[in-house]
This record gives sequence, structure tokens and C-alpha cells, in this order.
Amino acid sequence: MGELYLKYEYWVAVFQLVMAMLGMGATLTPRHFRDVIMEPRAVSIGVAVQLLLVPLIAYLCIWGFGMVGGVAVGIALIAAIPGGTTSNIFTHFARGNTPLSITMTALTTFACLLTTPLILGVLITEYMPEDFVMPRQRVMVEIALTLLLPLVSGMLFLRVFPRSATAFSQWCVRSSLLGIAAIVVGSSMSGRLDVEAFGLFNLSAVFVFVLALVFASMLACKLLGLSSVDATAIDMEVVVRNINLGVLIKASLFPAVVGQADPLGDFVLFSLLVYGGVQMLVAAAFIVWRRPKHV
Repeated sequence: MGELYLKYEYWVAVFQLVMAMLGMGATLTPRHFRDVIMEPRAVSIGVAVQLLLVPLIAYLCIWGFGMVGGVAVGIALIAAIPGGTTSNIFTHFARGNTPLSITMTALTTFACLLTTPLILGVLITEYMPEDFVMPRQRVMVEIALTLLLPLVSGMLFLRVFPRSATAFSQWCVRSSLLGIAAIVVGSSMSGRLDVEAFGLFNLSAVFVFVLALVFASMLACKLLGLSSVDATAIDMEVVVRNINLGVLIKASLFPAVVGQADPLGDFVLFSLLVYGGVQMLVAAAFIVWRRPKHV
């Protein structure tokens, strides 16, 4: 089973990401993008925090903890990917500005076609082998085909089949979760997820990175005088990353090969999965804290 997974890891990663983006697209209409015009200040701040502050926090964490190898690359990859679709759901539960959350997710998703390879190129170059060259064009093509195309296809499905869109979106999301589960199980069975090798220090570093994003986002929103509902949307968007895309990029840059150990790629994947678990716990705590007590 482990060897079978390694053989098809890339395509499992493609499947889970395409399903997630189809599901997200089936919930979006052009009306959501009009919020950019209606809420220019909040959207601009949210996107700026995503594209500028998050990579800066990642750099400071990598430098401060003295991270090297796969963990450093994993943190950089997390910073380079946009917010995840789950942030919209969590924002709704926390009574935040859901339209703002959806708009930021959509905008940063489209922007990542250019920003993801750029941020990765800046943050990970020194942690890669000397002969490594960032495949910017390949990353851009993969983002376009597995992120943007399914997103637009999902939006078209909603427009053509509005009555079936909700069920379609739910099944797509469930299929994506099944793909993530296959990645976790397959990686574990192949011996790629070694908790002892990853170590408590690296686990702590990933956890601190999550908390640093939370506090940096909260401070930025506070200093810029955003309302509580807008701040909640931005905080969720900053913390809840599109780990699905991160897993795909990992599988593309560091493909698993049967019979060959890859400590660098394994640590990148482990960092992504650990972050994915911690971000859910932090987001749940956010919901309890930010949700109005009178609701």
C-alpha cells in the first residue's frame, strides 16, 4: 500500500486540490467579487497582510528558530500559499464578515499564480541544494490548471445548475478530505511521516508560527482600526491556509520515489500536515472567543 501511494502521490495531491477548488467555486458568484468595490479598505488590508506580513512572519520564524532543510521550506511554502476555503466557513461560525472572507480567498487564490512562485523563490533558495532552480513556470501552470480552472468551473456549475450546486460543493469537499486522508495514511504506511525524526522542537516551531500569524494579524487589524467582524475575517484568512495547494506543490517539487529516502520532502510534508492540524484548533478557539456572546 505504501509503495502504491508513493507511485501515485502527485495525482492524489492533484485530486484533492481539484475537488476542493471545484467545491469552493460552486459557492461563488460575481456578487462576491463586487464586495471588492463595496469594501475596498478591508479587502486591501486583508490582501496586504496575506501577501506581505505573512511571508515576513515566516522569514522571522525561520531565522529566529534557526530552521533548516525541510522544516524551513515547509514554513516558507505555508506562507506562499493563499488562504484556504475553510476560512470562509470558520468566519461564518465566528460571526465575522463572510463576504469579505470569500472575496479575500478568491483574490489571493487568483493572485497566487504569480505570488506563490515569487515568495517561494525569495524564502527557500538558501535551503535547497546548490543545483536547485525554482521551476516558476511549472508552478504557475499547475496553479492555473489545478486551482484556477476548477474554481472557475465550479462557478460555472453554480450558474448553470444552481439547484444542484450546494450538494455538488459538499461532495467535492468530502472528496477532497478523502484525498487528504489518503495522503496522511499513505505517507504514514510508507514511513514518510516519522514523528520522532521530526522532533518536538520542529513541532513547537510550527505551532509558534501559527500563533505568530494570529497575533500579527490581530495587531495589524487593531492598529488600522478595522471593525471586529472585518478583523475576524482577516484573522481567519491569515491563519487557515490552503494546505491542499501546499501538498500539491510539495508533491511536484519533491516527488516521492519508491525505494529512495527523501528527508527534505518528508519534512516539508510533515510541516504542512502539522500546520493543517494546528490551524484547525486555533480557528476553533477563535470561533469560541470571537463569536458574540448574545448570539
